[in-house]
Amino acid sequence: MKNKICCIFNIGSHYRESIYTLMDQELQCDFYMGDTVFKPLKTMDYNSLKGYRKTIKNKKSIIKGYIWQQGVWRLVFKPYKSYIINSSPYYLSNWIVLILAKILGKKTYAWTHGIKGSSSKKQMILQKNFYRLFDKIFLYGDQGQRLMIEQGFDKDKLVLLYNSLDYKKQLVVRNKLKPSDVYKKYFNNDFPVLIYIGRIQTSKKVNLLVEALKNLREKDIPCNLVVVGEDIDDNDIPKLVKKYNIDKNVWFYGPCYKEELIGPLLYNADVCVSPGLIGLTAIHSLTYGTPVITSDNFYGHGPEFEAIKPGLTGDFFEEGNLDDLVLKINNWINLDKSSRNKTRLEAYRLVDDKYNPFYQINVLKKVLQS
Repeated sequence: MKNKICCIFNIGSHYRESIYTLMDQELQCDFYMGDTVFKPLKTMDYNSLKGYRKTIKNKKSIIKGYIWQQGVWRLVFKPYKSYIINSSPYYLSNWIVLILAKILGKKTYAWTHGIKGSSSKKQMILQKNFYRLFDKIFLYGDQGQRLMIEQGFDKDKLVLLYNSLDYKKQLVVRNKLKPSDVYKKYFNNDFPVLIYIGRIQTSKKVNLLVEALKNLREKDIPCNLVVVGEDIDDNDIPKLVKKYNIDKNVWFYGPCYKEELIGPLLYNADVCVSPGLIGLTAIHSLTYGTPVITSDNFYGHGPEFEAIKPGLTGDFFEEGNLDDLVLKINNWINLDKSSRNKTRLEAYRLVDDKYNPFYQINVLKKVLQS
């Protein structure tokens, strides 16, 4: 155990299975997974990891907004050489682990978004003091690195790890894809297709996308919309669609986790639109070569928004501005074949270069085995 790495994670999300499996195979890791993040989230099969050791009870603290992972502080006294923590200063148990590890001379690594640009002064102080306790910080994106450098962190302490999905499986699906009539068969027309994929919740502002669809039709630019995902907040999106009499142009596909089904839907769509906050949806869409449109709320988004390069792999519209959203959609559904192919290839390149678990495992090995 003395050469092993102890991984203390808040939960094992299903989309992390690929990178955790590579860590299990190529690094000596023991995994301790939290049992909940207090919202609906599909988890991976922990028993698929030979290094899986225990599911940790996550409990809400008596201090509002803080979490306690039961018993994780005891792991510091086990003979691990280092610790990787899905870190947040709002997990009080993380502070205990970090302080004890510092006293015992053990190395600690954060795996995190880092300091957030939307933080208040009080939150900023809390985050800075927390992250200073780590030896190295693995970050999901360039914005996180820039913000931390601005707050006085040494660039050498900050390591860009980015994020990933089930890239290996997606690549198998992608390599078999070709244009199909999946949408023509469903809608019985050749209109451009917009796709939304992700949980249907208030923060995603799917209602704005429905408004855009209605607006486009009124401008004599008819489009179809496919909504792939589960309704989390009990939204009235179907009622809104019916109200605007556009139900023949909207396909509520429902939740889907099978890449062999998702791949053709994304690949054959003209553009993926997520009007609210976006995260890994951007990577999912770009993996199959489809451009992404989202809002310009850069501090609200997940770090994966950075993969959207305006005019090349997607675009940003002014947050809450329906007219600007309609304008951006219209631009992307009117690409000529050459431009659309250029976008597809650039999207592939971005994902193949760094938004995948093979890039991540190489970075982890380089840092942890040095």
